[in-house]
Amino acid sequence: MIHYITPTGIGSAWIGNEISIVSRHGIPFVLHSMRPSNQRFFASEWAKELDRSTRLIYPIPPLKLAASVAAAPFLFGGRFFAALANALFGKRESLRNRVAGIWHFLVACYWARRLREGERRGEPVSLIHSQWIHSGGTIGMYGAWLLGAPFSFTGHAADLFRERCALEDKIRRAEFIICISRFHWDLYKSLGARDEQLHITYCGIDVTHFVPRPRPPRQGRRVRILSSGRLVEKKGFAGLIDACRILVDEGLDIECVIAGDGPLEGELRAQVKRLGLEDRVTLTGRALVQEAIPEFMHSGDIYCLNCVWAKDNDVDGLPQMLMEAMGCGKPSVSTRLVGIPDLCIHEETGLLVEPGNTRELAAALRRLVEDEALSARLGEAAARWVREKFEINAALQPLIRLFREKLGERSGAEAAGAEGAPAVAGAESGGRA
Repeated sequence: MIHYITPTGIGSAWIGNEISIVSRHGIPFVLHSMRPSNQRFFASEWAKELDRSTRLIYPIPPLKLAASVAAAPFLFGGRFFAALANALFGKRESLRNRVAGIWHFLVACYWARRLREGERRGEPVSLIHSQWIHSGGTIGMYGAWLLGAPFSFTGHAADLFRERCALEDKIRRAEFIICISRFHWDLYKSLGARDEQLHITYCGIDVTHFVPRPRPPRQGRRVRILSSGRLVEKKGFAGLIDACRILVDEGLDIECVIAGDGPLEGELRAQVKRLGLEDRVTLTGRALVQEAIPEFMHSGDIYCLNCVWAKDNDVDGLPQMLMEAMGCGKPSVSTRLVGIPDLCIHEETGLLVEPGNTRELAAALRRLVEDEALSARLGEAAARWVREKFEINAALQPLIRLFREKLGERSGAEAAGAEGAPAVAGAESGGRA
């Protein structure tokens, strides 16, 4: 059985999408989460059921934690002392990470004991896979170490930069690493990963939900630019609003709709007012659920995701919203950051600009506003590229293959019997305490 660990369950749209495909392939799994989901990206019943069956690690009763740590040397033997030595003396990026890593080692003792009890109930630990590789990845690494089980991970963005913790140790311990772009492959290689550990597996989408539609000619109407995402610095919405001011000043008849909520909403609304763009730029103030995204994408002419590297070192890895817009055939503008160039290929499937360059962003948007033929060509090419490289079922085949290999190594008979069986294990008694 595959044991996923994530920080907030399916509080990431990508995790929900990936697990739906894993389930569809009959891979038996349990989803563990440090905390409950803090965002809702799905309205479907399957997602609600998965959310209900997710096993929470926190809160941990103090006495149970103490008992688990005290019992760990006897339960896990030499592996306990080796993992403890790593928590105390392994390479760390900061003192804060050292302290956090020791705490997560103690949490892993508690979690590994629960997994060990689950094995006796027929839930073998064939592999522990961490989606995101910061705090949950530390618990996952130590949990696998204590149990003598294989460990793997998928890294994304903030977990690799702003919140990096013991990444080189995690790379050394991982049996395999899922790279969501060529940039990620190169990053892990620079930190000591071996070629045989690395597998490029793009974050994909269900292309049956994101399909192009005919769009009426723009002549005689205002051109609508769309953007979406959490209202945080790394999405670059402030730069997009500034670019809209430039376009309006140049005489272009445009409007911009930004869908999403987040901590910068008040600041962005104030910017719109200060620039006199109240009749041109709209912030919805509401996050998009997955089921509503196609209609949103088809409500506009151009999509822009002006990703930047935030001051706190946060950054997007390979934005799913951009992929969904391109799947809908929207001509798109984004920035040369992390994995985006794998998706939005400059002058082929979209336009790319340097992050933080508002003038260049405005110029790229102007090209798409003024040149309908260019917009049509890039939109059609974007939809074809997404179908070719980012169709979720095909994109995830390397991960499915690796999961099957691990299931086969641990229990060939069980893996064979898993096909067609219910894939999501039932909620553990008390697991949501």
